[in-house]
Amino acid sequence: MRRPPPPSSQNKRDFQRPKVVFQPRAVEGMQAGMNKLVALVRPTLGPLPHIVAQEKIAGRHNLPELLDSGGTIARRVVQIANRQEDVGFMYLRHVLWKLQENEGDGTATAAVLFDSIFTQGRRYVAAGGNAMALRDHLEKGMRLVLSEIDRQTTRLHGKQHLAGLARTICYDNNLAKMLGEVFDIIGAYGRLEVRKGSGLELSREYVEGMYWDGGMRSREMSNAEFGMRANLENPAILISDLEVNEPEQLIPLLQLALKNNIKQLLLVTSTLSDKAMSLLLSKPNQEKVYVVAVKTPGLSTDVQRDAMEDLAILTGGQPLLRATSTTLGAVKLENLGRARRIWADKEYFGIIGGKGDPRTLRQHIATLRQIFRDATDANDRKRVLERLGKLTGGSATLFVGGMSPTQIEERVELAKRTSDAMRGAMREGVVLGGGVALLNCRAVLQDCLKKNAQANGGLSDEERAAYTMLIQALEVPFRALLENAGFWPGSLLAEVERSGPDYGFDVLARKVVNLRETGLYDAAPVVKGAFRSAVAGAALALTTEAIVHRKNPPDVMQT
Repeated sequence: MRRPPPPSSQNKRDFQRPKVVFQPRAVEGMQAGMNKLVALVRPTLGPLPHIVAQEKIAGRHNLPELLDSGGTIARRVVQIANRQEDVGFMYLRHVLWKLQENEGDGTATAAVLFDSIFTQGRRYVAAGGNAMALRDHLEKGMRLVLSEIDRQTTRLHGKQHLAGLARTICYDNNLAKMLGEVFDIIGAYGRLEVRKGSGLELSREYVEGMYWDGGMRSREMSNAEFGMRANLENPAILISDLEVNEPEQLIPLLQLALKNNIKQLLLVTSTLSDKAMSLLLSKPNQEKVYVVAVKTPGLSTDVQRDAMEDLAILTGGQPLLRATSTTLGAVKLENLGRARRIWADKEYFGIIGGKGDPRTLRQHIATLRQIFRDATDANDRKRVLERLGKLTGGSATLFVGGMSPTQIEERVELAKRTSDAMRGAMREGVVLGGGVALLNCRAVLQDCLKKNAQANGGLSDEERAAYTMLIQALEVPFRALLENAGFWPGSLLAEVERSGPDYGFDVLARKVVNLRETGLYDAAPVVKGAFRSAVAGAALALTTEAIVHRKNPPDVMQT
């Protein structure tokens, strides 16, 4: 986004004083800003998306960034010039941003749903409708639709079905096939790292066991024939975040190992001085107790605490914590965990066959899964997911190649978004893709309109209006997807409705198909998240009565 020319003297005066704007000007400005963002995001919906090109600010000769992700497009714009429009643009931007953080996808669907509901709702309120009553009934209808999506949800198993799911998210056949295989092996909570590859193709590596950040402290600790790597068989492990500065601090630990016939030991510490390391590297000492020292995983105190808790449960050890003023002089045999095998290289260390109590480990994993389900903050969810990935034992690295550095970067981001959406689908299920799941939800609202119309008293005006708005909005994602692919949606919608609830339009095959037979699915949590975000966001925006502009805003960015 380019910086605009210097503001005129009138604009400068406008920016130098706070300003309050009331209805109807407030909602007019908000909707204009929302429309701009919807116009940017709408073309990205579907397997044949249009591309949004954004000029890079740094460097006049940089190539523009080519984007087809609604969430990424929204995040790239931090402000627009018109103050009235900026409020609406930033409001919808926040709705889409949070959706992408939580579900990994669905921003284009949410944008077109939001636009339809807000536009219809604004007309109703302008004609004299009650905005607060309309909001209540929109949210009531939202709950009915979400329950219907739950009823439609099914589970997928096997790499072929998972690859089909990935294909409907990323529309990259090779990437989808690779992700289908990866998630079939590592599961919904498995650890997946997506990295830039060096060639044109995709490749993957699987890692046995669980591994953490925090590599070996010295190349001299290696015992592998090639490279910086150490392999330990039936070792003990001391887990701590202690600072080891003097060799004398290690003597109680080494004596404990000798006394209990421990031949190999992994030492996890926050710091280890050169003097202390020289004691461990001494040839006579290595012959008695072969010690490999690694760093305590994590940079922050919270991450280190979590890692030590997981390691302790996995191996059956008891951590020595700096926070409790514990020292290595107090080490006991029960502090040491055990494992069948441990490996370490310059970046990571891994544990295979931890010998902690299996029941305690299962309970710990169940607790983390519940924490993950309950978490609302995206960073908290990501941190818990990383812990689950380590503890469940499935780990993989996906290397993404491409024709150019720009293409590789785009493909890496696409792989990350797709994997986030796939995890949600594997945990919570899938629904029919191509906008058909939302189309099929119209029936539950139509039934409510019919039944209540026949009942005594019937529906209120706001409730009838809210359900009618939602019925119309549920068609919009299907229509937008077909329009983006170059088709006329009206006749195709009628054909899909005649074919039955399992049928939709495959824009790549250019025909109406049975979606279950062809494996075209969407992740249920993504569809639910998009609908929930759109309805709740639009309903709240409809109750806005005034806009307060603050004094002296920062420099604006021109769209």
